[in-house]
Amino acid sequence: MDVTVNGAKAYVYTGTQALEPNRRTWLFIHGAGMDHSVWILQSRYFAFHQQNVLAVDLPGHGRSEGAPLQSIEAQADWFPALLDAMEVDKAIVVGHSMGSLVALDFTARYPQRVQALALTGTGFPMAVAEPLLDAAKANDHRAVEMIMHWGLSPQSHLGGNQAPGLWLRGQGVRLLERAAPGVLFTDLNACNAYAGGLQRAAEITCPVHFVAGDKDMMTPPKAAAALAEAVTAPTSWQLLRGCGHMTPIERPNELLDELSGFGSRVL
Repeated sequence: MDVTVNGAKAYVYTGTQALEPNRRTWLFIHGAGMDHSVWILQSRYFAFHQQNVLAVDLPGHGRSEGAPLQSIEAQADWFPALLDAMEVDKAIVVGHSMGSLVALDFTARYPQRVQALALTGTGFPMAVAEPLLDAAKANDHRAVEMIMHWGLSPQSHLGGNQAPGLWLRGQGVRLLERAAPGVLFTDLNACNAYAGGLQRAAEITCPVHFVAGDKDMMTPPKAAAALAEAVTAPTSWQLLRGCGHMTPIERPNELLDELSGFGSRVL
């Protein structure tokens, strides 16, 4: 559905179900250059199990209007207005990759809007290799190729999509190719420049669940563990075997199990 946020149209996927007052709400935040579609399995599951779902396209991404926001902090500041527009008080927030930094920053600075936090494909600092930044800035297709080369585990390059008949690498490449010029660079640059991760992690007061791929070359498990150590709130952790950075599409079923289990532990 379309909703107006800060004067611009934003697209929010609700799992094809209407939002209902007094139901738990899940807010899904995508990674760099991507959109709501990476969360299709997880968002549809919760939507069809009597829970509200908001899988967003960030400004300038997917079907949302406007320019991409330049920093992690600016993206985090966009979400209170989104929740207000959707008439949602608070949500369980789930973020992947860049979206995990946005979710982290949003949760720390707007604690009254967040019930719990789940982070996947995360870590701090989220440094971006200079060749990748340069290629993205030039809108060179090699940026897409580098992301998908580093983003998938070795076995995922060979196949293994949990949706029969689909090609994982091709799926990711096509999604990134759909981003407007400049969007991928803006996102990657925001990740690279973000300096507040450990401070924000220490400020979080709600439960936090980390899901990492043991073959993640972009945000290795040790980077996620360093971030988890900074969190003083209750934390839980799960390592997905044979999984790279693209957890929502590489291991959609296992990630859904982790989110569902986490949600059942959150009052």
